[in-house]
Amino acid sequence: MTGHVAAIYRHPVKGFTPERLDHVDLTPGAGVPCDRIFAVENGPSGYDPAAPAFLPKTKFTVLMNLAKVAAARTRYDDTTGALTAEAPGAPAFSGSLKTPAGRESFAAWLTDLLGDDIRGPLNVVEATGAFRFFDHPKGEVSIINLASVRDLSAKMGVEIDPLRFRANLYVDGWPAWIENGWSGKPLMAGFARASVFKPIVRCAATHVDPTTAERDLDVVKALFDNYGHMNCGIYVHITSAGRVALGDAVTAPATEAPAREPEWA
Repeated sequence: MTGHVAAIYRHPVKGFTPERLDHVDLTPGAGVPCDRIFAVENGPSGYDPAAPAFLPKTKFTVLMNLAKVAAARTRYDDTTGALTAEAPGAPAFSGSLKTPAGRESFAAWLTDLLGDDIRGPLNVVEATGAFRFFDHPKGEVSIINLASVRDLSAKMGVEIDPLRFRANLYVDGWPAWIENGWSGKPLMAGFARASVFKPIVRCAATHVDPTTAERDLDVVKALFDNYGHMNCGIYVHITSAGRVALGDAVTAPATEAPAREPEWA
């Protein structure tokens, strides 16, 4: 079962703007480089950089709780640590997330942008070591099957932007929803080998239009009403390092064993 990589994205700051890539080098035990390496605490989260551990997304400024986060357009330079951000009606921001002053300035900029929607003081935190601010403690690399999104779009009668699902790899060429049965199966993406971990259970973050920042579709309800589940996409774990580039093949297990010729033929 072979598709191809239609798009690759990283999300340097959890909850904020996806950044498109031409290729990515994947290694075992890690996610996409620079993916979710920063997060913004929405009030104290309990995150300890000396002993980083998984925390639920609700501890941070994410689309699930704060649709207006999508109004911010961010861009991260991993060479310098500089982040730029823009939003309608707000002054442009530029600062280094590698310095305390830069992180404090970005938190202040976001506080003005999000206003009364926030729970408590905002604070930018940085992942340490191999830790990343994933939505699932083992959600290293996420993949969306574009055919599944198109099928859901047809069921809902609207065009759904695949970026609502905030994945790392977007694959075209697979049948719709076939990925839901691949848990524990091997997968080859470009030159990287992987194992499918599990389907991704979706939340209210998918209800937010990534362009308008409006909460305009109940995607979770539509998934359940039409398919009896709330899954869209899969998490995979990299088992052998390799580069994945746009247009590369993504080969997953066949759903049925190939037909055998009769022994007497």
